[in-house]
Amino acid sequence: MKSLVKAAIVLGVALPSASAFAPTSRASVGSSTSLNVYGTPREVQIIPSVLPADFGKLGADCKRLEEAGCHRIQFDVMDGNFVPNLTFGPETIRWCRKYTDLPFETQLMVSERCTDAMLEEFVDVTKGPNGEPGVVIVHAEACTHLHRALGRIRAAGGSPSVALNPHTPAEIIENVLDMVDHVLVMTVNPGFGGQAYIPTMTDKIAKIRGWIVDRGLDVDIEVDGGIKATRETIGACASAGANCFIAGSGLFAYDDLSEGVKELAELARESQGLDADASADANTNGAEEAVAA
Repeated sequence: MKSLVKAAIVLGVALPSASAFAPTSRASVGSSTSLNVYGTPREVQIIPSVLPADFGKLGADCKRLEEAGCHRIQFDVMDGNFVPNLTFGPETIRWCRKYTDLPFETQLMVSERCTDAMLEEFVDVTKGPNGEPGVVIVHAEACTHLHRALGRIRAAGGSPSVALNPHTPAEIIENVLDMVDHVLVMTVNPGFGGQAYIPTMTDKIAKIRGWIVDRGLDVDIEVDGGIKATRETIGACASAGANCFIAGSGLFAYDDLSEGVKELAELARESQGLDADASADANTNGAEEAVAA
């Protein structure tokens, strides 16, 4: 049976699933449904990256993203060492908090030296308006002692999460899955927006999803890079098990950001095997509750 389950994950074959948005052990994946994703689908979240935003009015763009119905906002911190680009530091994130009540997440695309020196500061500025834990993502490639870095995030009041570059095997984070709230699979090489989705990342997503479901873990899978409202990008990722979608240029390409959020979310839910209309209210309410919190 185990070999059949693993083969189904790799080939993208739909397996039966239980109900509700919660982690599920393989033993509970037994009822007959039309769901595409392995295990119980988790809530779809659309998370814009600020990388394509106008840095001259970043606060105003954060407010626009809130009004468009996004679930939270991702800040791409780049130091010019880990990736060949330079963005901003913690104070910029702190300033943006004045413009929106949306939850924040910070992806640290920085060298280990920067992570070690400034991790608690990034945890602090990523927190919500009332001190709620914000998502802080460290790259496995930049952390010699990954357990320690994730533990520091939790201890400082953040939501610890880990990212993998495209070339990095999924097995690198297999032994820290019990420590994280999110796994971010980079579907392009980090550093610049507007790149094309790397199709071979779909199998990596499915592998990680299999571990999460089989172990009954409460972990979301995020994807970042080349995500657009197409079956080949957001659709493939959702079917493989991702539920949080970082959209930069793919979202900012819309004149009406709310239309972009709607199209991305509907296609993701459809690709999970859910009826878009039936689940739209649940996802909208989830975004509203995140802001209210």
